[in-house]
This record gives sequence, structure tokens and C-alpha cells, in this order.
Amino acid sequence: MKAKEVFVAASIISLMIIGVVYIFWKPMLWSLVLIGPMILMGISDLTQKKHSIKRNFPLVGRMRYLLEDFRPEIMQYFVETDTEGAPINRIYRSLIYQRAKNTNDTTPFGTKYDVYESGYECMVHSIYPKHVKDLDHDPRILVGGPDCKKPYSASILNVSAMSFGSLSQNAILALNKGAKLGNFAHNTGEGGISPYHLEPGGDLIWQVGTGYFGCRDENGNFNPETFAQQSQLENVKMIEIKLSQGAKPGHGGILPAAKNTKEIAEIRHVEPFQDVLSPPYHTAFKDSKGLMKFIKQLRELSGGKPIGFKLCIGEKSEFYDICQAMIKTGIKPDFITVDGGEGGTGAAPVEFSNSMGMPLRDGLAFVSDTLKEFQLKQDIKIIASGKIFTSFHLARTLALGADLCNCARAMMMALGCIQALECNTNTCPVGVATQDKRLMKGLDVGNKSVRVASFHKNTVHSFVDLLAATGLTSADQLQRKHILHRVGPNKMVPYSELYPDFQA
Repeated sequence: MKAKEVFVAASIISLMIIGVVYIFWKPMLWSLVLIGPMILMGISDLTQKKHSIKRNFPLVGRMRYLLEDFRPEIMQYFVETDTEGAPINRIYRSLIYQRAKNTNDTTPFGTKYDVYESGYECMVHSIYPKHVKDLDHDPRILVGGPDCKKPYSASILNVSAMSFGSLSQNAILALNKGAKLGNFAHNTGEGGISPYHLEPGGDLIWQVGTGYFGCRDENGNFNPETFAQQSQLENVKMIEIKLSQGAKPGHGGILPAAKNTKEIAEIRHVEPFQDVLSPPYHTAFKDSKGLMKFIKQLRELSGGKPIGFKLCIGEKSEFYDICQAMIKTGIKPDFITVDGGEGGTGAAPVEFSNSMGMPLRDGLAFVSDTLKEFQLKQDIKIIASGKIFTSFHLARTLALGADLCNCARAMMMALGCIQALECNTNTCPVGVATQDKRLMKGLDVGNKSVRVASFHKNTVHSFVDLLAATGLTSADQLQRKHILHRVGPNKMVPYSELYPDFQA
């Protein structure tokens, strides 16, 4: 029965009760008049599926929306700052919610930024723009080098790595079903492949981290047999070796004991109800040549699927060493995922999340230029991740050298994340980052999966709109000269000056 039908039925029953009480016991009438509407609102909250907060916290959850209604609309454009002064712009959240819900995402009164403040960025447009209808509205990139037998046609925007364990069962189901609906890929995160990654049938990028969850032996080392079984699943389209992530490079993954249920422990091949701390390094290889051999091994075990690795740039000489190993061994990854130091996570030491790892733009430009310097770029695709919320962020990242992008935070917001900042406590009020079944039931998979797909579709469409306004017809035509950055009150420079392109 639909929520509206329940509401109507409850209203009729309530009126009948009030009528009976009025006839037989008038003093109780006034209490029913006061309590009745609250009961009806509570029933409505419990049965609706659009708002996780109201579903998990009937009546009480309405206070959040009430406070939002009282807040002046202009407040959504103010820039908040956290304790470290990092900018958090409410307009991004509003935009993500609007696109996820397929509501009007336009804005009145022009830009909400100080365009003369250092750091302001914009995109170069053309007085001869293209017609949007003439462009491809689903731009895709073929990932797979010369040694890949099963290349994958990927969307330019996909779901970044978030594990089952960090996220709830319903969140994983909704993300994967959204990926299926929108024809884009869903990165599993290092927590292994769960039934909830497989059930909806969406394309998967299986991330293999230092803990080898889902493909480890009893001692925690890499197990080729279980990897072969998992990697050859039809849903798995690419495999990503996680060397490091932007939120905590040089630090292993963290799954608090409260989130490590029996089910999750079984998927990860670990003991339940204990903190799961991944080691900071891989045991399957010790150096760059070993990494290349590991890539070759995974490619063979998977039947020729695209194999790549993910890292946040730290010591530049180590990436040069990896490129030299590619030349010496003749083994190349099919893709490299560059994660920025601004990337997020459910749990990380503050010093690591704030002060470790090169930011995305710097790391991405370096990786792209270095691959070109070693004449490797033509065979290796670059995936970028790190606070990509809007189509402009997507365009800016592709202009710097990425071929496609992943985003996590925006996808979580499309699911209904309200940034309660309780990801590491198992008490996420909207059921996204928790293993508490009472809380995760508020996240309706059917409703939220459509929102995830809608956010993806509308963001990619907006990106194509930007391309047309720039006078371009495809994403690979974007260059660093198309993005301008203000460095002072009277000076803007293109990215081609901030990040000079490699010249052979």
C-alpha cells in the first residue's frame, strides 16, 4: 500500500474514532484533536520513502526540514569554514540534491562567488558555440592497452571506491542499481565484492587493497585461486590495485569493530567484531618491477580484463621509477587512478586527511606529463578522483590530463547523505554509512538508486553543455588553456601556465 493510501485510510479511521469518542466521552475529544494529527504525521513519515531522516526518526526528523524552511534562501550560497579554514560551499550540496531529484538546477542573480578573489576559476567560452544536440550525450572512454583482451567502455563519470562495511547494505545496493540504470561503473572499494555489489547487476571496478579482502589466505596474503574466481565474474569489468588513497596515503584502511559484522567478516575473510586495519603496504610485491609482474599476474588470472593501480602522489621519484619499470619489463597497466590529498574517507587520522598527500590537480598534471615524457600515455588511461561535485570540476580535471573521473562524496549526497560526520561511529542517521539495520532501513534502495542515476545523467549532460559553450565537440579536445585561474586582483592565468604541458 502506498504512503498516500495509508495516510488517507488512517485519517478516515481517526475521524471515526473521534466521532465515537465525541458521542460517548467528550472530555477525551480535545486530547485526540491534539494527538491525532501527530499520529497521522508519524504514520506518514514511517511509510514514505523519499526522506531517510523522517523515515528513521518520524516526527522528530521533521525539525530538520522545518529549520531549513526558516533559514533564508540566500544562506545556501554562503561559504562555511571548518576548524582548519577549509571551504565547504553549500551550493554544491544544493546542486547535487537538485540534480539527483531532477528538480530545477538553475540559479538566479548570477554568480555567487567573488570573481576577483584569488583562486576563482572559470572556463573559456567561444563566441561560436556548438549546438548541444549535435554532441554525444554519453561520452565514453575505452580502457584497455595492447595486452588487454577485454577492454571496457567506461563513462567519463563513475562511483569512486567505497567499501561495503564502510557503507551499508542498502547504500551499496542503491549505488550499484544506480550504476546499472545509468550505465556507469561502481568501484567496490578495498572491502571486497559483496552480494550487494552483484545483485543489481551494475558494472564493477574491483579494488584490491593491501588487505586483499576477498582474495586472501588465512595469513592475509594474496590468494591467486580466490582472485581468479572473483575476477572472472561477469559484473567485474576492471581491477584496480590500491597502492594508496588521498585521504590517508601511507596508511592502511580502517574498519571499526562496531561495523565489522559476521557478514562483512565473511566477505573479507577476517574475524568479526574486531577492528580491521589494513597494512600500509602490499606483501605481493616489494618494488616497481614487482608491481609490474603483479599487474601481469592479475591480467592473466582475470582472463585479460583491464588492470590498473590507484595512488596519491607523494615522492615523485617513486613514480618515475614505476614508469622506468614499465619500459624495462614491457608490462604496462591499462589505467592509473590518481587520487588527491583532498579525498575523503569514513575514518582517517586527522593529520593524514589534512596534511598528507599531493592535491589532485598537482598530482594529476604530474602523472599525465610524466607518462607523456616516457611515451606511455597512449596506452594508459588516467582516472582522477578528489572532490568532484559539478560538471565544471569534471571539465577542469579532464583538461589537466584525466580521461575519466570518479566521485564518492557527490554520489553519497545523491543517496541522501547530509554530512552528519558520523561515518566512523556506526550512527549515520540516514543509513548510508552504518551497519545498524534500524538506521539503514530508512534508505530506500529503489528511490535512492534513481537519484544516483539522475545525478550522473544530469551532471554529464551539464558537462556536455559546457563543452558546447566552449566550442568543442568531444571531451578529448579539452586542454589546460581552457581553464582560467585568478592569481591576483588584476590577473588571471590559464592552467597551461600554472601547469605547463610537457613538450617532447
